[in-house]
Amino acid sequence: MSWINKLLQTFFNFREKSDGDVVKPFLDHMEDLRWTLLKMLIALVVGMAASFYFVVDLMRLLKQPLVAIDPLIAENMVTTRIVDVFVIRLELAFFAGIVLSLPLLIYFLASFVLPALTRQEKKYLFPGILVSTVLFLIGVLASYYWLLPHTLRFFYDLAVQSGVKMLWTWRDYLSFCSWLTIGAGLLCQLPVVMIALAMLGMVNFNLLSKTRSYAITAILILCAIIAPSPDPMMLITLAVPTIALYEGCIWIVWLIDRRKQKAQSVVKY
Repeated sequence: MSWINKLLQTFFNFREKSDGDVVKPFLDHMEDLRWTLLKMLIALVVGMAASFYFVVDLMRLLKQPLVAIDPLIAENMVTTRIVDVFVIRLELAFFAGIVLSLPLLIYFLASFVLPALTRQEKKYLFPGILVSTVLFLIGVLASYYWLLPHTLRFFYDLAVQSGVKMLWTWRDYLSFCSWLTIGAGLLCQLPVVMIALAMLGMVNFNLLSKTRSYAITAILILCAIIAPSPDPMMLITLAVPTIALYEGCIWIVWLIDRRKQKAQSVVKY
């Protein structure tokens, strides 16, 4: 557990740095963390409650990519345990609740990480939350309308060619779909994370350009995990836009570095 305490202390030191010269005891940081997690939990529960009301419609919506491939499989999906129906509804409400409460989750997390934002920095906070939410939704929708149908089609054709009768369970299908959609949404958070780190001075253009090859390798590994289909074209079509997005972020960081250098030169003179 000592490494956890060291990690928390390093993170809390960063909070103190963002808060000027204010130094807080370790327990005060833990209290702030507790309240932040509590607020995030309340926001998530409210989002889950709203989603649970429409859970039947969400289940019908979730089946649409499979209906387009084979309506018979979609109609004959089964559960294997007595409590599965309730658990499936709860899990679906949980994932939908994440999407609904995402702006609040990001806001509470940002407020904890940066407790003393300047007036100028606060101008970027809400646009940043909006952009982050939009990018997440773009990733989720792109996965639902493009990545998920192609992946399901691949495994369906593989089973047909192998002469295997397919009988899918709701729990496996929900886990598979949520992994793809939420994972794609998180991948689209890359620009927001990189720009935020650059504005905080934690990364710069030189660092990102030198570590480009390692980042591309990590992106390929993440795309291989998110896209379980072993089809090489699936990996390429998912990885290429992500790498292009990362490359674009590097040059946005370059612009941020230039603005910082100009601002510093103006202050000196």
